[in-house]
Amino acid sequence: MRVVVLLLLSLSSMFSIANENAEQIFADMAPALYQIRIIDKATGEKSGIGSGFQIGENGYIATNYHVISGYAQHPEKYIIEYEDHEGKTGQLSLQTVDVINDLAIVLHEENPQPLHFIVSEQTPKKGEQLYSLGNPHDLGMIVVPGTYNGLKKEAFNDRIHFTGSVNPGMSGGPVVNAYGDVVGINVATSGNQIGFLIPHDKLAQLINDFDVQVEKSINQQITEQLEDNQDKLINTILGSPWTSKSFAKARIPETGVDFIRCWGNSNADRPDDLLFQAITQCQMEESVYISDSFSTGKVSMEFHFFEGDDISSWRFYQNYKSSITQAAADNQAGKEDVTEFECQHDITRTNENTMTNKTIMCVRAYKKYQGLFDIMFLAGSVDKGNQALVSHFTLAGVNQTLAQSFTKRFMEASQWN
Repeated sequence: MRVVVLLLLSLSSMFSIANENAEQIFADMAPALYQIRIIDKATGEKSGIGSGFQIGENGYIATNYHVISGYAQHPEKYIIEYEDHEGKTGQLSLQTVDVINDLAIVLHEENPQPLHFIVSEQTPKKGEQLYSLGNPHDLGMIVVPGTYNGLKKEAFNDRIHFTGSVNPGMSGGPVVNAYGDVVGINVATSGNQIGFLIPHDKLAQLINDFDVQVEKSINQQITEQLEDNQDKLINTILGSPWTSKSFAKARIPETGVDFIRCWGNSNADRPDDLLFQAITQCQMEESVYISDSFSTGKVSMEFHFFEGDDISSWRFYQNYKSSITQAAADNQAGKEDVTEFECQHDITRTNENTMTNKTIMCVRAYKKYQGLFDIMFLAGSVDKGNQALVSHFTLAGVNQTLAQSFTKRFMEASQWN
């Protein structure tokens, strides 16, 4: 009993110290915190909100790209405003963005106050107490204690796993250590005290790049960032040790990267079904946000096996055809973002075990980001009367050279057992 009492007293003392630190940090740094607002010009009303924090005496403020994305995509429709800790408001100008890491820097030109946050040079230790600051649900600035739990596993682009409440409206706010130095930026939540942060070194890199970069439009910046990210992504996948794994009575490709996760299912428990079917879906859990209607940066693969011994050829074909016609792009995009898909049909034969496929390669171009495309590829085997394998992949935001390299590698690993 004495041990339990001492433990409770110890925990109570820890929470008290954490609360005191949180209160002191908030009191010290409140003047350098802002609510960031996207204002519709026609109505004068808020269209979106987030948080931001000053990162220099000259009035530069950091926030999330997704907070100001409405303005970045439609500057003719919106303006960016701030509200400070005293309720004063003013206009902000967008300076630079990093869409891969969901960051942006805006400028407060009207007599910026000198107080600003310092970006840490140290990575937190696992279990370290951190403090998230922001304006949740437009309720006013708050500080939320939480815990650093390292980088998110199975992710291509780094995200910090933060145990604490990161709520809507806190996006773009700083997460600081006990010294008040920025170690992360609020970006997303999965609920149940699971938050995700942009690591501080991504902001430090954006600040450094902004200081030395030649002036470029926001669209130019986004284009180059998407190109660089997809080049690294696809080459990382292609450079991994691919294997050909057994899937029903066929073999399918398996990449050697941990950020593409696979799930499978079949109707093996229903022997009375006319067709035996098995499906495997592999995809990234992350994407690059461009706007509410447009995301990119994903890779996904899907495989569907059919077999029917006691079924007519016509009925087998109808089920097979249905699987093919359901294939679709894995990323969201609107008419203002991309062209219509243009498709090319072909008959191909794999190098091994004589799998003959009817293939469809569909491509749509990005309208604002020249040289980037969404790819949708589908191959359906046509050489076995009562068996079929449908192999499908999508690539979002790649150039044609990367698409061709990926297609070749994908098809080489698809074959019959």
